[in-house]
Order: sequence, then C-alpha cells, then structure tokens
Amino acid sequence: MLPSVKKEYGQHFLADENILGVIGRLAELAPYDVVLEIGPGRGVLTRYLAARVARVIAVEIDRDLEPALRDLPGNVDVRYDDALAVELPQDATKLVANLPYNVATPVVVESLDGIPSVGLWCVMVQREVADRFFAQPSTKDYGAVSVLVQLAAERTGFHPVSRTVFRPPPNVDSALVAFRRVALPRDYARVKQVVTAAFAHRRKTLPNSLELAGVASRDKAVGALAAIGRDANARAEALGPPEFVALARALG
Repeated sequence: MLPSVKKEYGQHFLADENILGVIGRLAELAPYDVVLEIGPGRGVLTRYLAARVARVIAVEIDRDLEPALRDLPGNVDVRYDDALAVELPQDATKLVANLPYNVATPVVVESLDGIPSVGLWCVMVQREVADRFFAQPSTKDYGAVSVLVQLAAERTGFHPVSRTVFRPPPNVDSALVAFRRVALPRDYARVKQVVTAAFAHRRKTLPNSLELAGVASRDKAVGALAAIGRDANARAEALGPPEFVALARALG
C-alpha cells in the first residue's frame, strides 16, 4: 500500500515517468555527478537519477515514505531530515528535485551560497515560482528571490509541466527550470542582507525600507543611492541585480 499524501509537506508525487527524460536533459546528468534530491517522495525520480549518476543524496522529511524508499540502488543515500534545518551535503554537484511546494523557494535560495559545490540546478516548482526566479525588474514577479538567483546563476532551460504528471494533481501549474552557477559577488552575504531588507517593505522607498529593516539609516541609504545614480524615491523593484551589488558596496 502506498503511503498517503501529507498536505503539510506540500507533497505532489511524480506519477508520469515521461517527464523524467526532460529532467535528465535539462539537468545535463553525467556519470560522475553527485546529485542532491530534496523530497524524493516515492522514489520515481530517485531511481532514474541513480541509474545515471555516481551518487544520489536524497533528503526526505516524511519517515512514512521509508517503505517506498527501502529498495533503492546502492548508490543512493536517503537521509530523513528537514532540509531547511540540517546542513546539506557539501559535495553535491547538482540539485535535481521535484521540490515540495512549501520549501521550494527557501531551498533554492539557501543553496545558492550554502552549497557552493552545486554547479547546476534543475528543479520542478510551481509555475509562479519558476517565473519569479528570472523575472525582470519592475514586473510583478520580480523580488528578492529574483535578484539573488540571478546574481548566482543563469537560466539554461525551462519546461512547463502539466498537472497530470502528479498524484494528487495540484491546483496550480508547475514548471521545470534549470540554471547554471556563475561566480558569486565576493560580498554576496552582505548583498543578500541588503536585498532581503530592500524587499521587506516593497511599498516603501528603498531608504525607508532599509532603515526599517535596520540595515542602514535613511540618510546613509539616500547617499548610497545617489552614488549609484538613483534618487531617494527609488523602490526595490526598480533596481536590477547588479545595482544591488553596487548599492551594498556603497552602503559599506
């Protein structure tokens, strides 16, 4: 008997194996890869990956799925943990996963600088999340996640996914998105702090938002904006990713 779905974990299990070939192509799987998979579910993608790479590290929060993951190939290491609460493996070369909806964004954002060995991501996420990753400034989807992802990676693939490939079918559309790492700004941690603060109060001007977040005084933020050619009334969604790097450096 298959384990039941738990809504609190955002579970929608892969049921149509035809999508696996698309994942394999976008993930550019190689025999030497060490793949990190968050939320293996019933192991459909896990088995596909295991047949094509050196090792798979699968992190699953739901121990009730243990029977479904018991007979995996020997090159699969299943760890029953909360991916957001434990240190993730530092030797993974790729992150390939049908990410549970409730952790998709934080898993991706934290892996950008938290797992520097990862060179490529291929993740199944809600369509709106996939659109947000590479949204352009001054659009409704553009936000802190967009800036942080685009500073760390460039998109290499995108594939809309039908709701019918999941059990149970979700109420939203999904997409596969693949992106490859680029060199992080040397002060990425500081940039991340500024970006997060800038979008924390997105209806407010940047100087007010940065001050409310405790990152910089309003006067200092106004001065930093002037240094990068922006006026004091600028809002976070108007700045492109490189401008946030310049702003963080101007703030000191």
